[in-house]
Amino acid sequence: MEIGLGLDPTLRLSLDEQNQLSETATQLGYQSIWTPEGTGQDSYQICLRRWEATTNIIPEGITTGIAVSPVIWRSPMAFAMAGGTVSQISNGKFIMGLGSGGTYRPGAMNSLGKSKISVLSLMRDYVTIVRKLVNGETVSYRGKTETLLEEQLAIFPPPKTPIYLGALGPKMLSLAGELADGAALNWCNPEQIEWSKQQVQFGAEKAGRDPSEIKISEYIRICVDDEDEDRARIALAKATIGYALGPTIPSEKERQLGYRAHFERMGFEKELADLDQMRSKGASRDEIAEAFPTKILSTVGYFGSSDGAAKAFANLSQGLDNAIVRVVSSRPGNVDGALDVIKACAPEKIQAHL
Repeated sequence: MEIGLGLDPTLRLSLDEQNQLSETATQLGYQSIWTPEGTGQDSYQICLRRWEATTNIIPEGITTGIAVSPVIWRSPMAFAMAGGTVSQISNGKFIMGLGSGGTYRPGAMNSLGKSKISVLSLMRDYVTIVRKLVNGETVSYRGKTETLLEEQLAIFPPPKTPIYLGALGPKMLSLAGELADGAALNWCNPEQIEWSKQQVQFGAEKAGRDPSEIKISEYIRICVDDEDEDRARIALAKATIGYALGPTIPSEKERQLGYRAHFERMGFEKELADLDQMRSKGASRDEIAEAFPTKILSTVGYFGSSDGAAKAFANLSQGLDNAIVRVVSSRPGNVDGALDVIKACAPEKIQAHL
């Protein structure tokens, strides 16, 4: 198992501070550095900056990756161009993750002036086209949501960028096994990881592929605070709320989709329903975070003192090919808060518990 590091905009760190963390991670033996992507800074440029920082420690640098880029913001060719360029400059030290983001919510498509579409068809089209482009193929493809005819990525030699698919549910996980180089999981316990691997294996075997060639990757969120463990609990709860609960109280249909369905599959239906009751009565985000069950937090992540972080991470990473320490800081804007997590989960410490 490889151990990577995940940094995101919620840490509120400058680009220079992110470079500092990239160098420290390389010194500590992390094998990759990852970022998610939203509608802020371009994550492809962020990845390139981080890779360049790691070359100050190791001449060839360490791998960088995006898990994941929501596909609604770029065309397939734009993804291939951006990802292929980072791959070319970094000499192959880049992995591109693609995901559906919130496209299953009507509001997401409405904001683009588009009608609701099949998320599964959307991801099938994007992964198929982008993967062919970065592997140097001339693409002639007509899908249900995307079409590209007689086009080729003009990067020579082809960048051969690995494509990971962000996946939670059985159909998307199966699609990752059928088409992608890896599956990017999120917010899983070990049982959910094993279940996810089975879905990926099903898709791979259906497509005549070797399941062992599809890498299983996951962010595991860690928040440490040796001065105030309760501060770490609240920080991790706030990092979890938007995923587990969603932006609004879900309808019965919405509970069957995305992260809400994912958390309910892990047995947290009642706990989330109780929090929805609080939301329906006007509870603030701070009140929801205070009431957020520690059982959920400890099932999918870790909060507490630095001493327990590596062991918890090792337990949560069972079955993964690439386990990523996703840094949650109890002191956003303070680089030391992020450094505490990075040091507490140094690969050497994690390996001692595997």
